[in-house]
Amino acid sequence: MANRDHTPELLCLVHDIAGMCAGSSSVAAVFRKDCTDLVRRISLLTHLFEEIQELNDVVDSDSASASSSSSSSSSSSSASASASSWSSDLVLALHSARRLLSVARNFRSNCSSDGAAKTIVFQFQCVTWKLEKLLSNLPYDSLDISEEVKEQVDLVRAQLRRATEKYGYMISKMPSHELSQPLAEEISQVLGKSVNGLYKQHSCPENLSELDSIPENNGQKSCSTHRAGSRLERARSIPASSEVSLMNATDPESQEISETKNLPEVKKPEAIVIPEDFLCPISLELMRDPVIVATGQTYERSYIQRWIDCGNTTCPKTQQKLQHLTLTPNYVLRSLISQWCIEHNIEQPTGLTNGKLKKSDGSFRDVTGDIAAIEALVRKLSSRSVEERRAAVTEIRSLSKRSTDNRILIAEAGAIPVLVNLLTSEDVLTQDNAVTSILNLSIYENNKGLIMLAGAIPSIVQVLRAGTMEARENAAATLFSLSLADENKIIIGASGAIPALVELLQNGSPRGKKDAATALFNLCIYQGNKGRAIRAGIITALLKMLTDSSKSMVDEALTIMSVLASHQEAKVAIVKASTIPVLIDLLRTGLPRNKENAAAILLALCKRDADNLACISRLGAVIPLTELARNGTERAKRKATSLLEHLRKLQQL
Repeated sequence: MANRDHTPELLCLVHDIAGMCAGSSSVAAVFRKDCTDLVRRISLLTHLFEEIQELNDVVDSDSASASSSSSSSSSSSSASASASSWSSDLVLALHSARRLLSVARNFRSNCSSDGAAKTIVFQFQCVTWKLEKLLSNLPYDSLDISEEVKEQVDLVRAQLRRATEKYGYMISKMPSHELSQPLAEEISQVLGKSVNGLYKQHSCPENLSELDSIPENNGQKSCSTHRAGSRLERARSIPASSEVSLMNATDPESQEISETKNLPEVKKPEAIVIPEDFLCPISLELMRDPVIVATGQTYERSYIQRWIDCGNTTCPKTQQKLQHLTLTPNYVLRSLISQWCIEHNIEQPTGLTNGKLKKSDGSFRDVTGDIAAIEALVRKLSSRSVEERRAAVTEIRSLSKRSTDNRILIAEAGAIPVLVNLLTSEDVLTQDNAVTSILNLSIYENNKGLIMLAGAIPSIVQVLRAGTMEARENAAATLFSLSLADENKIIIGASGAIPALVELLQNGSPRGKKDAATALFNLCIYQGNKGRAIRAGIITALLKMLTDSSKSMVDEALTIMSVLASHQEAKVAIVKASTIPVLIDLLRTGLPRNKENAAAILLALCKRDADNLACISRLGAVIPLTELARNGTERAKRKATSLLEHLRKLQQL
């Protein structure tokens, strides 16, 4: 039988899955986060399959031209067979993922059996496990995959591995005697082990077709699908700012991001460690609504409620039988978490439940009237009248700037996909207000994922290229906000945003240049985007900023350059642009932070490069480096001392 190229089918499946949660407001609450996470991870595989398809097209062409050679034909046949094997397995895994998403999205805890819910949790584990295993076994040696795409796959694998462990933990806490008998038998039969062994062994069936055991309706009879806004994973830190204050980046060495107005000095901060008592034992995430169960253990309300909704009657941590299912708010712990968040500049997310929003003190505020007003505004965003659309999006912009509560309600009302559509509006004012509204909404962490799922990036990049200056500024700030998530750095970098940001960095307004600089810094933390920035001409733009008489963006230029300097292509470009003399001059005359960054860049350029070392020696770097080693900041002292040591070794040769 002829070997078949499954790549087109893989791409089709990925696109189908990517569209399953985009713009959806009807995903079941119980598995909403699981569905969204799985969709986002699978969507990141698009570039992998596109590159493989391009490779296959080239191979097919070469094989056709060399058909007269039997050895070539044999080699091609062997490679094709190998590709057919792993790609067919991936097709099966993605089909299972698509079916699982369809079932989980429509699950209703009030009209489905306990066994169905637990089987879905089990299937999420098996699907994520199988995808991670298949991606880890990709034949990279026979696939001409770029380093950028390899990094994307590694990121997806890491996320799938963590998800598999999380599901394994959940299943391991489901005592087999509490599972419905058919489910317990099903899992034991498929795995060949007891349910309690799942977490430790992380095992799942090799053949995912064995998982197709849940009926499509999940046991539903006459349940109607009610509207519920999609929500994404809770972040451990949430920025608290409005449309013009998304400007900050931190040390590229630590690759940590925060949000203030300007790029700060480059120094390695200590990562914020969340106290263990503040983490939910189930999700291992910072709790926002801690509640106490009958055993005295504290959990995040949404996770323990989901545990109970799945039919469990034991405490996940102690395995003791719950004497009752009452969840008591832990006000003391909530207060401690709130105080800790304030001290560390972390905004806790709030939640919308039955028309009520949780306030910081744990009480609820009725927002029924606000919801009705916002939903009416969102409907007007789709009006046929240009004036009515313009007025509605102007009001949405104003509301989204005012408070986190408004950002939650606007997203819940389904505004994000409509706003994304308005980014391509021919009415300039509508476009300006639409991109600014999306910027404001992105400040709330959960909305970032919704914006990505709505396919906003291509339209935001188009605004960045051709919008008004204000729209371009806010488009750049939006890209920075969205790029705080690692997977978004990949998507944004591959979208063509980087050349547009470099152009804004060179020719934009003062604020536009700062917005572009912040976005570029954050995007270039991801290794695959560094080459894109170099090829877009960023070094020329940075050198211009360093030598500009106003000196208004020296800090930003040095910070970005320090991120790029470890990249080989960047090293060549920096040296070729005659940047070394400028950096040495900054060692002599710059501010302490400028001296520190200049020394860090020079050190990166001179590592394992005798020519660059000799160059800085000829240009008289020893004296300013010696002074910096004595009187600079702690980081500057380390960099200068290391450079001087390299120079001494060079002189001894």
